[in-house]
Amino acid sequence: MKDKIIIFDTTLRDGEQSLQSSLNTQEKIEIALALEKMNVDIIEAGFPISSPGDFKSVQEICKKIKNSTVCSLARCIEKDIKIAAQAMSKLNHFRIHLFLGTSKLHIESKLKKNFQEIQDMAIKSIQLAKKYTDDIEFSCEDAGRTSIDNLCLIVESLIKNGVKTINIPDTVGYTIPNEFSKIISELFKRVPNIDQAIISVHCHNDLGMAVGNSISAIQAGARQIEGTITGIGERAGNAALEEVIMTIKTRQKMLNFFTEIKHKEIYQTSKIISKICNISIPINKAIIGSNAFAHSSGIHQDGVIKNRKNYEIMSPKDIGLKKIKFNLTSRSGRAAVKNRMQEMGYTEKDYNLKKLYKKFLILADKKGQIFDYDLQKLAFIKKYSIKKNTLVLKNISFSSKSVNKTNIYIQVLYNAITHKSKIYTKNGIIYGIYKALKKITKIKFLLKKFKIKSIKKNKKILGKVNIIAKYKNEIFYGNYTSQDIIQASVESIINILNNILKFKQIKKKI
Repeated sequence: MKDKIIIFDTTLRDGEQSLQSSLNTQEKIEIALALEKMNVDIIEAGFPISSPGDFKSVQEICKKIKNSTVCSLARCIEKDIKIAAQAMSKLNHFRIHLFLGTSKLHIESKLKKNFQEIQDMAIKSIQLAKKYTDDIEFSCEDAGRTSIDNLCLIVESLIKNGVKTINIPDTVGYTIPNEFSKIISELFKRVPNIDQAIISVHCHNDLGMAVGNSISAIQAGARQIEGTITGIGERAGNAALEEVIMTIKTRQKMLNFFTEIKHKEIYQTSKIISKICNISIPINKAIIGSNAFAHSSGIHQDGVIKNRKNYEIMSPKDIGLKKIKFNLTSRSGRAAVKNRMQEMGYTEKDYNLKKLYKKFLILADKKGQIFDYDLQKLAFIKKYSIKKNTLVLKNISFSSKSVNKTNIYIQVLYNAITHKSKIYTKNGIIYGIYKALKKITKIKFLLKKFKIKSIKKNKKILGKVNIIAKYKNEIFYGNYTSQDIIQASVESIINILNNILKFKQIKKKI
């Protein structure tokens, strides 16, 4: 029979500690609701004593959360415990999470006490917390560096006094998996009443071991894992819960565990948290990075076309991602090019694969990555005699009456006819140019990303503008380099529009 692993999310508490600025109440509510939608068991909503804002956020989250258990952190201090309970008082059931250092280092250098005094503090705090709830979790801070004898003594005492969940944190990310699993195993061997509590783990990632330590701990008997979505948190962060969850799912036959997480909500939840916390997800991030299900090697692409399991141990659909397109580069083979053309609706009767692939390699060596509209141009542009550029910039100027008000005058040659446009904008010059070109071309495209990078060329500092746009579910890319950022921006947008126009012409004629 499989054992359930309880998922405890501390994105709103430990995760927030790593951010450059605090989240506001509405942002925290949005994250909490996303976590609940994902079916997280325990949501650690905050540390109410830390600030009035955190107290209010915990209060408001308690009004919104219906299914997950809400938890608040408190030191072993009377005021902390009372404030934590007060913040969650509108709920019928909630958890108070107490913590206290147990390692010799923490006891002597931080707390200036002895081990007996620590035990007494813990018991007194538990007795107070029990007046408010019977769901108490206790964290033995720095358990990874606590002597096993002392750890066993305090865990036994905590359970005797009614603690239902004992957390064994690797607070500074010091241990490695076989060492950490041995700590958990020793507790199960030496603590006589350990069957009366759930053993939890909270691992930090200072040595990159957080997920490995967490998995080794459940193999040794722990049944709750604490962490954050995307792994954010103090210093190098926490165990990334999406990695923990998908490890349990992907290796369930070997591990023999399960979670009640709704796996298809993982990707969307990570995107929400990334956006609100203003932390980008690295492209090579396990599970949720943009390259996690991407394939560039021709050998890999061919293998995946034949059977995705050749190079994918899980499906992108498992985490709520739609089917991933291959990265088409000079490393891609004919099979990948043919497959992408098929996905766009073309058969081999519509184009010559041999000729297309030859052109594809030449362009890929120059450009790097090849996109759908590139393939279509390579396959059909000669066949249908499509003009190279149908939109050309002739002139642009602008005047500002104030900092926030700008008049933009733009002149372009479009389909051999000169078009002039005057746009008044309060939203910046780039937005005004975008609006003007949309008006002239009547193309309803959407700017998705705008990035400027400084580069040095021939002792000159130039601005390279890269823009990503979307048109009819297709992604288009434009870039231009110039000393004049405005000109580079306009030319990048025009570059995109010319690609869209060619895309439309090809689609119309095929």
